[in-house]
Amino acid sequence: MSSSHGHHPYHLVNMSPWPLTGSISAMMLTTGLIKWFHQYNMSLFLLSLVAILLTMIQWWRDVTREGTYQGLHTFMVIKGLRWGMILFIVSEVLFFFSFFWAFFHSSLAPNIEVGMYWPPMGIQPFNPFQIPLLNTTILLSSGATVTWAHHAIMEANHTQALQSLGATILLGFYFSALQAYEYIEASFTIADSIFGATFFVATGFHGLHVIIGTSFLSVCFIRLFNCHFSSNHHVGFEAAAWYWHFVDVVWLFLYIFIYWWGG
Repeated sequence: MSSSHGHHPYHLVNMSPWPLTGSISAMMLTTGLIKWFHQYNMSLFLLSLVAILLTMIQWWRDVTREGTYQGLHTFMVIKGLRWGMILFIVSEVLFFFSFFWAFFHSSLAPNIEVGMYWPPMGIQPFNPFQIPLLNTTILLSSGATVTWAHHAIMEANHTQALQSLGATILLGFYFSALQAYEYIEASFTIADSIFGATFFVATGFHGLHVIIGTSFLSVCFIRLFNCHFSSNHHVGFEAAAWYWHFVDVVWLFLYIFIYWWGG
Protein backbone atom coordinates (compact mmCIF):
# COMPACT_ATOMS: atom_id res chain seq x y z
CA MET A 1 0.00 0.00 0.00
CA SER A 2 1.51 3.29 -1.02
CA SER A 3 1.07 6.78 0.35
CA SER A 4 2.26 10.29 -0.24
CA HIS A 5 5.41 9.29 1.64
CA GLY A 6 5.99 6.32 -0.65
CA HIS A 7 7.00 3.59 1.80
CA HIS A 8 4.18 3.10 4.29
CA PRO A 9 0.41 3.53 4.58
CA TYR A 10 0.58 5.78 7.64
CA HIS A 11 0.00 9.49 7.74
CA LEU A 12 2.86 11.58 9.09
CA VAL A 13 1.15 14.78 10.19
CA ASN A 14 2.74 18.03 9.07
CA MET A 15 3.86 20.57 11.67
CA SER A 16 0.79 22.22 13.14
CA PRO A 17 0.29 25.05 15.65
CA TRP A 18 -3.11 23.78 16.82
CA PRO A 19 -1.95 21.44 19.62
CA LEU A 20 -0.02 24.37 21.11
CA THR A 21 -2.86 26.89 20.73
CA GLY A 22 -5.33 24.29 22.03
CA SER A 23 -3.32 23.60 25.19
CA ILE A 24 -2.76 27.32 25.84
CA SER A 25 -6.50 27.94 25.32
CA ALA A 26 -7.37 25.13 27.76
CA MET A 27 -5.03 26.64 30.37
CA MET A 28 -6.67 30.04 29.78
CA LEU A 29 -10.09 28.43 30.19
CA THR A 30 -9.18 26.92 33.57
CA THR A 31 -7.61 30.16 34.76
CA GLY A 32 -10.55 32.14 33.40
CA LEU A 33 -13.02 29.98 35.32
CA ILE A 34 -11.09 30.54 38.55
CA LYS A 35 -11.00 34.28 37.89
CA TRP A 36 -14.73 34.28 37.13
CA PHE A 37 -15.60 32.38 40.32
CA HIS A 38 -13.40 34.43 42.63
CA GLN A 39 -13.33 37.90 41.05
CA TYR A 40 -16.61 37.80 39.08
CA ASN A 41 -14.72 38.80 35.92
CA MET A 42 -15.53 36.78 32.78
CA SER A 43 -13.09 38.50 30.40
CA LEU A 44 -10.37 35.79 30.41
CA PHE A 45 -13.00 33.03 30.29
CA LEU A 46 -14.67 34.54 27.21
CA LEU A 47 -11.30 35.12 25.53
CA SER A 48 -10.36 31.48 26.10
CA LEU A 49 -13.66 30.31 24.56
CA VAL A 50 -12.92 32.34 21.43
CA ALA A 51 -9.38 30.92 21.28
CA ILE A 52 -10.64 27.34 21.70
CA LEU A 53 -13.33 27.87 19.04
CA LEU A 54 -10.81 29.23 16.53
CA THR A 55 -8.44 26.35 17.25
CA MET A 56 -11.22 23.80 16.78
CA ILE A 57 -12.37 25.31 13.49
CA GLN A 58 -8.87 25.42 11.99
CA TRP A 59 -7.83 22.02 13.31
CA TRP A 60 -11.00 20.40 11.94
CA ARG A 61 -10.41 22.21 8.64
CA ASP A 62 -6.94 20.67 8.38
CA VAL A 63 -8.14 17.16 9.26
CA THR A 64 -10.98 17.46 6.73
CA ARG A 65 -8.53 18.55 4.06
CA GLU A 66 -6.20 15.63 4.84
CA GLY A 67 -8.92 13.00 4.81
CA THR A 68 -11.23 14.30 2.07
CA TYR A 69 -9.08 16.10 -0.49
CA GLN A 70 -5.52 14.85 0.00
CA GLY A 71 -6.37 11.17 0.46
CA LEU A 72 -4.09 10.73 3.46
CA HIS A 73 -6.59 8.70 5.48
CA THR A 74 -5.68 5.25 4.21
CA PHE A 75 -7.14 2.00 5.53
CA MET A 76 -4.45 1.75 8.21
CA VAL A 77 -4.94 5.38 9.25
CA ILE A 78 -8.71 4.88 9.54
CA LYS A 79 -8.12 1.74 11.61
CA GLY A 80 -5.91 3.75 13.96
CA LEU A 81 -8.50 6.53 14.19
CA ARG A 82 -11.21 4.04 15.10
CA TRP A 83 -9.08 2.44 17.82
CA GLY A 84 -8.16 5.88 19.10
CA MET A 85 -11.84 6.78 19.41
CA ILE A 86 -12.62 3.47 21.14
CA LEU A 87 -9.85 4.02 23.70
CA PHE A 88 -11.00 7.59 24.24
CA ILE A 89 -14.56 6.39 24.98
CA VAL A 90 -13.15 3.77 27.38
CA SER A 91 -11.32 6.56 29.23
CA GLU A 92 -14.59 8.50 29.39
CA VAL A 93 -16.36 5.45 30.84
CA LEU A 94 -13.78 5.34 33.63
CA PHE A 95 -14.19 9.11 34.09
CA PHE A 96 -17.92 8.75 34.78
CA PHE A 97 -17.34 5.58 36.80
CA SER A 98 -15.57 7.69 39.41
CA PHE A 99 -18.66 9.90 39.80
CA PHE A 100 -20.96 6.92 40.24
CA TRP A 101 -18.50 5.45 42.75
CA ALA A 102 -18.68 8.65 44.81
CA PHE A 103 -22.47 8.70 44.60
CA PHE A 104 -22.94 5.08 45.69
CA HIS A 105 -20.29 5.40 48.40
CA SER A 106 -22.32 8.21 49.95
CA SER A 107 -25.86 6.99 49.25
CA LEU A 108 -25.60 3.31 50.22
CA ALA A 109 -24.24 4.12 53.69
CA PRO A 110 -25.07 7.76 54.54
CA ASN A 111 -22.84 9.02 57.33
CA ILE A 112 -23.75 11.16 60.31
CA GLU A 113 -22.78 14.39 58.51
CA VAL A 114 -25.82 14.00 56.20
CA GLY A 115 -28.09 12.76 58.99
CA MET A 116 -27.61 9.07 58.10
CA TYR A 117 -30.41 9.56 55.60
CA TRP A 118 -30.54 9.71 51.80
CA PRO A 119 -31.33 12.10 50.22
CA PRO A 120 -29.94 14.26 53.04
CA MET A 121 -32.38 16.28 55.13
CA GLY A 122 -33.32 19.58 53.49
CA ILE A 123 -32.67 18.33 49.96
CA GLN A 124 -35.69 18.24 47.65
CA PRO A 125 -34.62 16.09 44.66
CA PHE A 126 -36.16 16.37 41.21
CA ASN A 127 -39.24 14.40 40.26
CA PRO A 128 -37.78 11.75 37.89
CA PHE A 129 -41.04 11.57 35.92
CA GLN A 130 -41.00 15.19 34.78
CA ILE A 131 -38.09 16.86 32.92
CA PRO A 132 -35.65 13.97 33.56
CA LEU A 133 -38.03 11.50 31.89
CA LEU A 134 -38.58 13.90 28.99
CA ASN A 135 -34.81 14.28 28.57
CA THR A 136 -34.47 10.49 28.59
CA THR A 137 -37.01 10.25 25.78
CA ILE A 138 -35.18 12.99 23.86
CA LEU A 139 -31.78 11.30 24.11
CA LEU A 140 -33.14 7.85 23.22
CA SER A 141 -34.88 9.40 20.22
CA SER A 142 -31.63 11.10 19.19
CA GLY A 143 -29.87 7.73 19.39
CA ALA A 144 -32.44 6.36 16.95
CA THR A 145 -32.08 9.31 14.54
CA VAL A 146 -28.27 9.17 14.53
CA THR A 147 -28.49 5.44 13.73
CA TRP A 148 -30.91 6.31 10.93
CA ALA A 149 -28.38 8.83 9.64
CA HIS A 150 -25.61 6.21 9.74
CA HIS A 151 -27.65 3.72 7.71
CA ALA A 152 -28.66 6.46 5.26
CA ILE A 153 -24.99 7.33 4.69
CA MET A 154 -24.09 3.66 4.13
CA GLU A 155 -26.92 3.41 1.61
CA ALA A 156 -25.83 6.68 -0.08
CA ASN A 157 -29.19 8.30 0.68
CA HIS A 158 -27.99 11.88 1.02
CA THR A 159 -31.39 13.47 1.70
CA GLN A 160 -32.37 11.10 4.51
CA ALA A 161 -28.90 11.36 6.04
CA LEU A 162 -29.19 15.16 6.22
CA GLN A 163 -32.72 15.03 7.63
CA SER A 164 -31.95 12.46 10.33
CA LEU A 165 -28.64 14.06 11.33
CA GLY A 166 -30.34 17.47 11.51
CA ALA A 167 -33.02 15.97 13.76
CA THR A 168 -30.33 14.53 16.03
CA ILE A 169 -28.65 17.93 16.39
CA LEU A 170 -31.97 19.62 17.20
CA LEU A 171 -32.71 17.00 19.85
CA GLY A 172 -29.26 17.62 21.34
CA PHE A 173 -29.94 21.36 21.59
CA TYR A 174 -33.38 20.64 23.09
CA PHE A 175 -31.84 18.39 25.74
CA SER A 176 -29.28 21.05 26.69
CA ALA A 177 -31.98 23.72 26.96
CA LEU A 178 -34.10 21.55 29.27
CA GLN A 179 -31.04 20.70 31.37
CA ALA A 180 -30.27 24.40 31.78
CA TYR A 181 -33.89 25.08 32.78
CA GLU A 182 -33.71 22.26 35.32
CA TYR A 183 -30.57 23.74 36.86
CA ILE A 184 -32.19 27.17 37.10
CA GLU A 185 -35.22 25.69 38.87
CA ALA A 186 -33.21 23.45 41.22
CA SER A 187 -33.99 23.86 44.92
CA PHE A 188 -30.42 22.90 45.91
CA THR A 189 -26.93 23.83 44.72
CA ILE A 190 -23.57 22.12 44.24
CA ALA A 191 -22.65 23.32 47.75
CA ASP A 192 -25.58 21.53 49.41
CA SER A 193 -24.07 18.35 50.89
CA ILE A 194 -22.61 15.41 48.99
CA PHE A 195 -25.92 14.98 47.18
CA GLY A 196 -25.67 18.39 45.51
CA ALA A 197 -21.97 17.91 44.77
CA THR A 198 -22.33 14.49 43.11
CA PHE A 199 -25.55 15.43 41.33
CA PHE A 200 -24.24 18.60 39.68
CA VAL A 201 -20.78 17.21 38.91
CA ALA A 202 -22.15 14.03 37.29
CA THR A 203 -25.05 15.62 35.39
CA GLY A 204 -22.99 18.74 34.62
CA PHE A 205 -20.17 16.79 33.01
CA HIS A 206 -22.75 14.76 31.10
CA GLY A 207 -24.34 18.00 29.90
CA LEU A 208 -20.89 19.18 28.77
CA HIS A 209 -20.48 15.94 26.83
CA VAL A 210 -23.88 16.51 25.20
CA ILE A 211 -22.72 19.97 24.07
CA ILE A 212 -19.44 18.50 22.75
CA GLY A 213 -21.32 15.70 20.98
CA THR A 214 -23.78 18.18 19.46
CA SER A 215 -20.83 20.23 18.17
CA PHE A 216 -19.25 17.04 16.80
CA LEU A 217 -22.45 16.14 14.96
CA SER A 218 -22.87 19.73 13.70
CA VAL A 219 -19.44 19.57 12.06
CA CYS A 220 -20.46 16.23 10.53
CA PHE A 221 -23.66 17.85 9.25
CA ILE A 222 -21.65 20.56 7.49
CA ARG A 223 -19.33 17.95 6.00
CA LEU A 224 -22.28 15.79 4.95
CA PHE A 225 -23.93 18.81 3.31
CA ASN A 226 -20.69 19.37 1.36
CA CYS A 227 -20.62 15.69 0.30
CA HIS A 228 -17.47 14.80 2.24
CA PHE A 229 -18.81 11.39 3.26
CA SER A 230 -19.28 8.35 1.04
CA SER A 231 -20.90 5.01 1.80
CA ASN A 232 -17.50 3.42 2.52
CA HIS A 233 -15.53 6.39 3.87
CA HIS A 234 -17.19 8.24 6.75
CA VAL A 235 -14.97 7.58 9.76
CA GLY A 236 -15.57 11.11 11.09
CA PHE A 237 -19.29 10.48 11.32
CA GLU A 238 -18.74 7.02 12.81
CA ALA A 239 -16.68 8.54 15.61
CA ALA A 240 -19.39 11.14 16.29
CA ALA A 241 -22.10 8.45 16.31
CA TRP A 242 -20.15 6.26 18.74
CA TYR A 243 -19.62 9.22 21.02
CA TRP A 244 -23.32 10.09 20.91
CA HIS A 245 -24.34 6.53 21.79
CA PHE A 246 -21.90 6.67 24.72
CA VAL A 247 -23.59 9.89 25.90
CA ASP A 248 -26.98 8.14 25.62
CA VAL A 249 -25.88 5.17 27.72
CA VAL A 250 -24.33 7.37 30.42
CA TRP A 251 -27.61 9.31 30.68
CA LEU A 252 -29.57 6.10 31.19
CA PHE A 253 -27.36 5.26 34.17
CA LEU A 254 -27.68 8.83 35.48
CA TYR A 255 -31.46 8.73 35.16
CA ILE A 256 -31.89 5.33 36.77
CA PHE A 257 -29.46 5.70 39.66
CA ILE A 258 -29.25 9.42 40.45
CA TYR A 259 -32.66 10.80 39.43
CA TRP A 260 -34.90 7.79 40.11
CA TRP A 261 -33.25 5.45 42.64
CA GLY A 262 -31.04 8.05 44.36
CA GLY A 263 -33.80 10.63 44.64
